[in-house]
Amino acid sequence: MVDAAQSMTQPIRARTTRSGLRKFFERKSTIAFFMALPLMLLITIMVIYPAFYSLHLATLNKSMQRFVGFGNFTFLFKRETFWMVVQQSCFFAITAVIFKALIGFVVAHLVHNLPDKGQRKWRGMLLVPWVIPPAMSTLAWLWLFDPSYSAFNWILAQVGIGPIPWTGDASWARFSVILVNIWAGAPFFLIMYLAALKSVPEQLYEAAAIDGANWWQRIWYVTLPMMRNIIAITTLFSLIVTFANFDIVRILTAGGPLDKTHLFATWAFRIGIEGNDIPLGASISLFMVPILAIAAIFILRDINKRGNEA
Repeated sequence: MVDAAQSMTQPIRARTTRSGLRKFFERKSTIAFFMALPLMLLITIMVIYPAFYSLHLATLNKSMQRFVGFGNFTFLFKRETFWMVVQQSCFFAITAVIFKALIGFVVAHLVHNLPDKGQRKWRGMLLVPWVIPPAMSTLAWLWLFDPSYSAFNWILAQVGIGPIPWTGDASWARFSVILVNIWAGAPFFLIMYLAALKSVPEQLYEAAAIDGANWWQRIWYVTLPMMRNIIAITTLFSLIVTFANFDIVRILTAGGPLDKTHLFATWAFRIGIEGNDIPLGASISLFMVPILAIAAIFILRDINKRGNEA
C-alpha cells in the first residue's frame, strides 16, 4: 500500500514542479533578466578584466618583468607632481559638476515653463553640445582659444581689453578646460532635471501657492525634495565621468603649461604611454578608484537614508 501511494504522489509532484518552473519562466521579471543577461555578462567582462589587469600591472616594474608590490605607489607619494594632479583633478571635477548642476537646474526650469512647442525646439538645440563628440567640439574651442587668432581675444580687443593667454597661463588654462567641460556636460543635467520636473505633481505647487509660498519657497520646499534623488544620481554619474575626463584636457592643453592642467587620465597617459612606463601609469589611474568610491558611498548612503525615512 505504501509503494502504491508513493507511486501515485510522484506524478503529482512532477507536475507541480513543472508547473512551478513554467510560471517562473513566464514571469516578466524573469524574461527581462534573461534578455539582459548577455549584456550584463559582457559589461562585467569588460569592466572586471581590465580592473584586475590594471592591478596586476601596477605591481610590476617599468619593464613589466619583476614584481615590486606597492613600489609604484610609494614612488608616486614622494612626487610633488602627483599631489598637484590630485588637487587639480578634485578642483576640476567638483567645480565643473557644481556649475553644470546649477546651469542645468536653471535652464531646465526655464524650458519647463515654455509652451510644449517651444520646449521641443529648445530641448533639441540645448542638447547639441552634449551630442557632439567631445573631441570634435574641443577642436572648435581650441581655435577660439588660439593665442594668435583667438576669436575671444578679437572680441575683447573691440572693447579695448588686452589679449588673454587662454591656454598659455596656468590659471586661464584651468578656467578654459573647466569652461569647455561645463559647456559639454550641462545639457546632460538639463535633460535629467527636465524629466524630473515633469514628474512633480502640479497639485503640490497649487497647494504651496494657496499656503502663500513664493517662487523661491516653492522651489526649496517642493521642487528640490521631489528631485533630490535624481539630483544625487546625476551628480554622482557626472562626477565619475568628469573625474576621468581625458579628451578635453588632452586636446586643449595637453596638460600644460608645466603640467598645471593635468588630470589623472591625462597624466597616466603621459607617464604610461608617452613615457613608456605602463605600470606607473596604471598606478596613477587606480588612484581615481578610492576617491570616487568615497564620493559614491556618501551620495548613495544619503539616498538610502532618505528612502528609509520615506
